[in-house]
Amino acid sequence: MVMQKFIRLKAIAAPLPWANVNTDDIFPGPGASPLVRAGRTELITDRSQMGANAFAAYRWNLDGTPIKDFVLNQPPYDRAGILIARENFGCGSSREHAVWCLDGIGIRCVIAPSFGDIFYNNCFKNGMLPVRLPEQAVEGLLAQAAVRTEPTFEVDLEEQMIVAPDGSRHRFEIGDYQRHALLNGLDEIAATLARLPQIEAHEARYYQQRPWLTET
Repeated sequence: MVMQKFIRLKAIAAPLPWANVNTDDIFPGPGASPLVRAGRTELITDRSQMGANAFAAYRWNLDGTPIKDFVLNQPPYDRAGILIARENFGCGSSREHAVWCLDGIGIRCVIAPSFGDIFYNNCFKNGMLPVRLPEQAVEGLLAQAAVRTEPTFEVDLEEQMIVAPDGSRHRFEIGDYQRHALLNGLDEIAATLARLPQIEAHEARYYQQRPWLTET
């Protein structure tokens, strides 16, 4: 799939005030997913339908109907493009499906005090922005997302800034490589190909200094 650029996002934010959300919560295995247990095994392999897996054990009843009190099933959060959670979001196993299924329901940015390392890096590979903010700032954003009728936040990657509904601004840090990749929609392969002239020039210099390596 072609990775989308992430430059600026203005979207509803859904509050998920849970700590230690693991990748099994985000993308449950077949035995824990009501949808897969009901026979919808294509959800595990077909990335175009991956969104149905997001928090499946919390979103769906055994008959496939939505659990009404789960936040992502409630308006306006069922249209959320941002998810706000507590510390250690995405801990646990390395499954990249956790990012795929969040992307499948339209989540482009997750805000939390901290993340599981593998989940954090998988986000950048799939066009999703994980934002680390201090715990106190996240608690404030969670509160705003919970009480606003239309809790619209703006995430500006160029400025590295989040603007909350009350107008407060929260600067975040991100690595230069990850920022460049998201702004330009580059996955790891595309980022490597963008450096092809430098790679080829390096190879030419290398073999000029070691001509015996090219002798046949």
